[in-house]
Amino acid sequence: MRLPPEFLYGSVLLTISILLAAAEDLPVTTVVGALPEVEFSNLSQRDPNPLGEKALAINPEQWKHGETEHFIYHFVHSYVVTPISIEAEFHYRAVAKELEREQPPGDTKAHIYIFERPEDWQQFQAFGNLERWTGGIQSQGSLFIQRNPAYKFSSNVLGHEIAHLVLHRFYADGVPCWLNEGFAQYVSKGAQASYQRARGYIAKPRSQAIAARDLIPLPTLVAMTHPPSDRVEIFYDESERLVRFLVLTDKPSFLALLDALGQHQPFETALLRIYAGKFSSVAMFEEKFREYASKDFGTSTQQANRE
Repeated sequence: MRLPPEFLYGSVLLTISILLAAAEDLPVTTVVGALPEVEFSNLSQRDPNPLGEKALAINPEQWKHGETEHFIYHFVHSYVVTPISIEAEFHYRAVAKELEREQPPGDTKAHIYIFERPEDWQQFQAFGNLERWTGGIQSQGSLFIQRNPAYKFSSNVLGHEIAHLVLHRFYADGVPCWLNEGFAQYVSKGAQASYQRARGYIAKPRSQAIAARDLIPLPTLVAMTHPPSDRVEIFYDESERLVRFLVLTDKPSFLALLDALGQHQPFETALLRIYAGKFSSVAMFEEKFREYASKDFGTSTQQANRE
């Protein structure tokens, strides 16, 4: 028998709510329940992003609205948005904990637009001049995603995009592309593994090793302003490995480096100053990183990470 999407999402909602209640030491009744609808005119904040207006102009009668502590949602069905809203707040806490930062004073809420119908998403892609393969985009602190109720979602995509939103809050002037994408991959993989462990599975973050011959040279990687179309997968995997390597080497130094790069200081200069005593030169750093990035490539350990 095929279960209706309301039942499936309700089950997911209950599972996530119990997990979050346990994590926050709260009674389950405080977190279970559909996201309340709010009239558009009563939302606490408006989205200054012009893409938001374009999104809401697509079948405008279908949109409903709601908000939580850190996000404002624009959606069609409550059974779709509710688990997303809970997961978004979970990932916000995970990212803020990783950054060891509190919410900025007077902070604005990020807007999340949830498209359900593929044809609506395709129309939005045309409005926003997006690549046809794009399944979600973070733009100017707003998130636009497609969630078809007919499909089950179990990847780290939402966590990845939430990480972008949180980084944008703390570093409104932006951070280098490799750091933005690498950190989003790193922290979302960790959060996804936490979900799985809480549900009784043996899970750990899955970091993808890269063949040494395929690695993008470090100076090229840190200078990129967007993922290269011919090496997208390598770019994401290598950026995640670079962030993981920096964190494992010294977490406080990584956070200091993040602040420095958020102020647009040169990578090489900031690296040697902040990681002083750990790397005598950028060449030494790249050598150690290349060893780490390609570690376990082609082994059974790496194959397990792929599965």
